[in-house]
Amino acid sequence: MTRIGDRVDETGRLLRDEAGFLLQRDMGGSYRLVLLRVPVDHVEKRVRVQGYYAGDGIVEAEGVAAA
Repeated sequence: MTRIGDRVDETGRLLRDEAGFLLQRDMGGSYRLVLLRVPVDHVEKRVRVQGYYAGDGIVEAEGVAAA
């Protein structure tokens, strides 16, 4: 189980919806992402997201890069 403050290093598909960005995880499920930069070049592509779990399925992402 992921706890608030846990480090997140996941791969999956970056999706965009009306509320922002989601990571559709390779391991199943998804995370809502809080991003400082808009990674438009990576939308609908496989990415690696690193950051911290903020609770309620939200990850404060430090970085998004091609996987």
